[in-house]
Amino acid sequence: NEVKDALRSIEQNYKLFLQQQFTFIGALQHTRENAHDMIRPVASISQVQSYMDHHCNNSTDRRILNMFLNICNDLSKLCQKLESVQPCNSTTNDILGSCKVLLSHSNDLSSIRAKYPHDVVNHLSCNEAKNHFGGVVSLIPIVLDCLKEWITHTEKLSQEVLQN
Repeated sequence: NEVKDALRSIEQNYKLFLQQQFTFIGALQHTRENAHDMIRPVASISQVQSYMDHHCNNSTDRRILNMFLNICNDLSKLCQKLESVQPCNSTTNDILGSCKVLLSHSNDLSSIRAKYPHDVVNHLSCNEAKNHFGGVVSLIPIVLDCLKEWITHTEKLSQEVLQN
C-alpha cells in the first residue's frame, strides 16, 4: 500500500507535468539553443540536468525542467525502495532492473518511445518526435507502466505465498 501511495503521488505530479508538456519542449528547445546543441537529440536525464544547470535563462524553463528531474528522482527512489519488498522473483527483478536502467542519468533514451495509450509523442511535431525529444518525453510514462506491472506481479506473488 505504501508503494501504491508513492506511485499515486508520482502519477499526480506527472499529470501536472503532462499538462505543461509544451512548456517542457519549449524549455528544452531554449536551453538547446543556448547550449549551441541543436543537432543532438535530448537523450539522457544528465543532458536535461546540464541544460538546466548551465544554459537555462528564465524561471519558467528552470521550473519545468526541475519538475521533470524531480519526477525522475522520485521514480528512482521508489525503485530503490522496491528492491527491499518481498516476495520477488525473476519477473519482478527484471521489471525493476529495466526501470533502473531507464532512470540511469547516463542512459541513452533517444530510441525509446511511449506507446498507446500514452500520446505524449503524438503531441510533438514529426521532426521533434523522431529527432529530438521523443525519448525524453517517453521516459516517465514507460517507467510508470513498468512500476504498475511490478505491483501487479508482486501482488500475485503475495497471493500465491498466502495460498501456500
